[in-house]
Amino acid sequence: MTSDSHVDVQEPQELFLPNKMGRIVLLALEELMGRNGLNGVLSTARLQHLVDSYPPNDLDKEFPFSSLSQLLQALEEMYGVRSGRGLARKAGQGCFRLGIQDFAPVLGIVDTVLRILPLRMCMKIGLEVLAETFNRFTDQRVSIHEDDGHFRWTVPSCPICHGRLVESPCCHLMIGVLEEELFWVSGGRTFYLEEVSCIGTGDDCCTILIGQRPLE
Repeated sequence: MTSDSHVDVQEPQELFLPNKMGRIVLLALEELMGRNGLNGVLSTARLQHLVDSYPPNDLDKEFPFSSLSQLLQALEEMYGVRSGRGLARKAGQGCFRLGIQDFAPVLGIVDTVLRILPLRMCMKIGLEVLAETFNRFTDQRVSIHEDDGHFRWTVPSCPICHGRLVESPCCHLMIGVLEEELFWVSGGRTFYLEEVSCIGTGDDCCTILIGQRPLE
């Protein structure tokens, strides 16, 4: 009996977002911080090639997960963990507002239809459409589960904490996106959201817990 003595070992392949999503993140941060503030963060993140040169507004998957995670890590380095994550959360809200204009027509979201459905169904459909956006256009994979009055937004390969090692869950950009999406589908209500597991802290996946009842 013979066997091959040589085994090819390949480096993990870089994962990507479409240029459009990378551009939206940068525009949302610019809206918050101004162009000079964002350029400072990009320099700290060693992403000087993006200074005054944002990705094109197309769906080509050329914006690396690593670039997004470096950008968000730089926010924490410059402003401190708490403030940096607060900025990321606000940027996530801005990302949804900017992104809905581009991605809603592609996926066929009909605002008036969502408005006439029960709230839990509106939330479920909204989350599923958002998950499908990521699953269709990015290398990120999202699944949604329901249990005990919550939705669970679960991601096994996350662009936000990609390659990072942190002490506490750090995917505040995604929390902001989800907050604004739920605000939109519910007609202006807010909900409990908490990241309960994070790849950056050593977990197998990133999981955001979403309450199904609006906060008072």
